Amino acid sequence: MIFLTLSILLPVLEVLLSADESVFSRSNRLDCVRASDLCLREPACSSKYRTMRQCVAGKEGNFSVVPGLEAQDECRSAMEALKQSPLYNCRCKRGMKKEKNCLRIYWGFYQSLQGNDFLEDSPYEPMNSRLSDIFRLAPIISGEPAVTKENNCLNAAKACNLNDTCKKYRSAYISPCTTRVSTAEVCNRRKCHKALRQFFDKVPPKYSYSMLFCPCPSAPQSACLERRRQTIVPVCSYEDREKPNCLSLQESCKSNYICRSRLADFFANCQPEPRSLSGCLKENYGDCLLSYSGLIGTAMTPNYLRLSHLSVSPWCDCSSSGNSKEECDRFTSFFTDNRCLKSAIQAFGNGTDVGVWQPVPPVHSSTAAASPSQRAGERSPNDLDLSVFTHRPDTVRGSVYHFCGNLQAQKLRSNNTTDPVLCMDGDIVDAIFRNCSAPHAGLHKGGLLLLLLVMVLLLPLS
Repeated sequence: MIFLTLSILLPVLEVLLSADESVFSRSNRLDCVRASDLCLREPACSSKYRTMRQCVAGKEGNFSVVPGLEAQDECRSAMEALKQSPLYNCRCKRGMKKEKNCLRIYWGFYQSLQGNDFLEDSPYEPMNSRLSDIFRLAPIISGEPAVTKENNCLNAAKACNLNDTCKKYRSAYISPCTTRVSTAEVCNRRKCHKALRQFFDKVPPKYSYSMLFCPCPSAPQSACLERRRQTIVPVCSYEDREKPNCLSLQESCKSNYICRSRLADFFANCQPEPRSLSGCLKENYGDCLLSYSGLIGTAMTPNYLRLSHLSVSPWCDCSSSGNSKEECDRFTSFFTDNRCLKSAIQAFGNGTDVGVWQPVPPVHSSTAAASPSQRAGERSPNDLDLSVFTHRPDTVRGSVYHFCGNLQAQKLRSNNTTDPVLCMDGDIVDAIFRNCSAPHAGLHKGGLLLLLLVMVLLLPLS
């Protein structure tokens, strides 16, 4: 009986413990400013932190250029020690008061681990936004497909003017984005970009999204499509005299903490996945739209292309790419031909959404769609295995354990199968998982023990 119990419980425990490191630890995350302050207050952590910053100062995370084997060992030792500190798991919040300082700390730490090409994970705390939450209160989009003759973008602009917050921040970016500085400069682009970032960071998505993602009829050159393009005042915020090479623009973006972070967030949250019904790896349209809007007001500001209904692109092209033409095309296609992003925009216009954290096939590093910043199709060792936290144990099939809705279901299963059956009431499972995922340090381990105890008590005695 003991061996039977162990054979049933061990697979469950393995699944839960694997989730422990990825899901439950998220509740203990600090923002990087707070994490840095805590580390500097503790002598041992502070010493290692200062050593790490000396190692990467001007070296861009390349330990090999640090002179002397002893110095290189000291750098590696400092980094290994800091992996046990709050800094290793810190994140930032978009639009937070000290966002730039927080991002500087984040990239200073993670750049030392991964180098300059580390753009596969977002430095921002997940928002878990759902389009359905936006539609519930949306003033313009009622959940019906776009009416052919309706200019939804004009209606969205009118609704913005009726909301004090939206009107305030829209006026705040219209002014610098349309005021000519000199005969040579159409505007102060730096001020225009800053005001645009504040608009999309401060204005509720039900207003800002309605202007940026308003559904238009597919007829080209319609007034609706052009108004949507003009949402961000492209003459100032988007267009320029000449288009730079897209890879050069990407390098320029990576030199700025905010642009680099918004681009990494976009790569992470709008990653396409061909095997997903939604077209998105993370099965979350809301987060994709949020990360896309976060790019507006940076050097990588995207906008709709005039000759296409939903294709978007930064102001760049792949001319003069030389031997990097393929890499450049891969980067631009992440904007122009991104199924996840297009589906998310269409979902907003149609008033539909996909369930957040739907079960998806486990994505292995050998077949996963890589972000444009990755070389030769390689994925970062820090990429998340979404299968760990997109499945509750009751979604695991083909195992010797099952989660039955009630004890009557347990009896039915026992009569119809020769396999050992473990059944738990669904309400008990839900209560345990709520306890496990509560945002309190240490609760998750207690929840696991409680889960195992209940499993033992509910095991069939025969």
